[in-house]
Amino acid sequence: MNGFLPRRRVIADRHPRCGRGTRSRAVFACLAGGITLVAGCAQFHPQPISAAANATTLDERGLDNPRLRKFIKIGLETDGEATPSSRWDLPALTLAALYYHPDLDIARAKLAGAKAGAVTAAQRPNPTLSFQDLGYNATIATPSPWAIAPVINFLIETADKREYRTAAAQHLTEAARRDLATAAWTVRGGVRTALLDLWAARRRLALMQQRLELQGQLVGFLERQHAMGEVSALDLSRERLMRNQIELALRDTERQEADSRARLAGAIGIPNHALDGIDLSFDEFDRAAGIEPLPRIGTLRRQALLGRSDVQALLEEYAAAQSALQLQIARQYPDVTLSPGYGYDAGSNVYLLLSAVELPIFNQNQGPIAEAEARRQEAAARFTALQAQIIGAIDSAAANYGAAIKTLSAASSLLAGERSRESRLSRSLRAGEIDRPALVTAKLERVTAEISRLDAVVQQRQALGRLEDALQQPLFDPASRIFAPETNPRTSPEPT
Repeated sequence: MNGFLPRRRVIADRHPRCGRGTRSRAVFACLAGGITLVAGCAQFHPQPISAAANATTLDERGLDNPRLRKFIKIGLETDGEATPSSRWDLPALTLAALYYHPDLDIARAKLAGAKAGAVTAAQRPNPTLSFQDLGYNATIATPSPWAIAPVINFLIETADKREYRTAAAQHLTEAARRDLATAAWTVRGGVRTALLDLWAARRRLALMQQRLELQGQLVGFLERQHAMGEVSALDLSRERLMRNQIELALRDTERQEADSRARLAGAIGIPNHALDGIDLSFDEFDRAAGIEPLPRIGTLRRQALLGRSDVQALLEEYAAAQSALQLQIARQYPDVTLSPGYGYDAGSNVYLLLSAVELPIFNQNQGPIAEAEARRQEAAARFTALQAQIIGAIDSAAANYGAAIKTLSAASSLLAGERSRESRLSRSLRAGEIDRPALVTAKLERVTAEISRLDAVVQQRQALGRLEDALQQPLFDPASRIFAPETNPRTSPEPT
């Protein structure tokens, strides 16, 4: 046709006199289209983080937040009726942690990223604009100042690649949603453990104070008897040493109480001072005293192996690996690029339809297919390992719980014996058969037995907590709902 454009079919005749206007309109149309596309793009909105302002916000968190109160009221709702309480028990503190804890914010951000990834995976590739010819041609008798041939390239994905890519992203989104539920259970476990430790420390502190007071009384009696020559200095020194040891143990228990309180605040996601003046309730741990060996452990174990959130997350990840493998297999089949276009040169209007396809000559996507197969095998291995870990955790927790029940029963029997002995000695003292130091010694032995029983009770509660974590079932408060909203409850619109 001419010396610049390749030989193609000429659809329109030459119109030399209208060349400049046609060329100008084509250039203007391209510029206008580009400006329109740019105007529709998303804009960047900076969101700087101030360390000082963020720290102030964290330090101002508290349990008196009205939004938190409404969130807890909704979370405690059962059968259409809310059950608010003026005391902060385990269910209420768990909901406060689900409201504040930063680990859930991280899980929500990951979920948002996975949702965005699903949108990206479902997108069709944008066409591209290229120019087959764009230049000056002076090789013909009547030179053309410019030649222009814009081409729009449309990529056509074959073999259901887009569907496989979208399916993989959707499975990863579901996995991230399950990970959010797992994070909620982890937060729940942290609150329960810290509250249990605080309950145990306060119970132990009260018993240690009784023991220190009784030991002080015994030392006072022995000092008077030593002054009268009735006891040896060695006996007095031994009891004084015991009093000092009890006092040191009392101070250590006070430290444990303060540490447990701080850990409880951290488990909720609030500063320690936010617990000042808060009436904490330990009813769940007090009620757990009469719990017998769980009769439904087999049923709960199977439910955990099938329905735990981390199990469901790994199932979704395995499904995503399956879809990713299907995608790589589909990529053996090349995509097709269709490029309709228009060419103008020296008054000639040329309509183009080009095509391009990748030639699978040097490889047929064997490497990516092998990688996808290996990732699928890894996902299957991680799933099997998780179920094996769950079986071990449940069996270990159940065994510890059964042993703790037996230990608690033995400690209760010993305490009952010490109380009976103290009662007998009290009657003997009233009858004048023994002196008061003997009764004080009996009371010391009874308090020591109470401390031993408390240790057994704490071990039983801890074993029940580990069983709760392994099963992902609320055992201290079976009616509780453990949930984590996908939107941040602190910033999302308040529910009506």
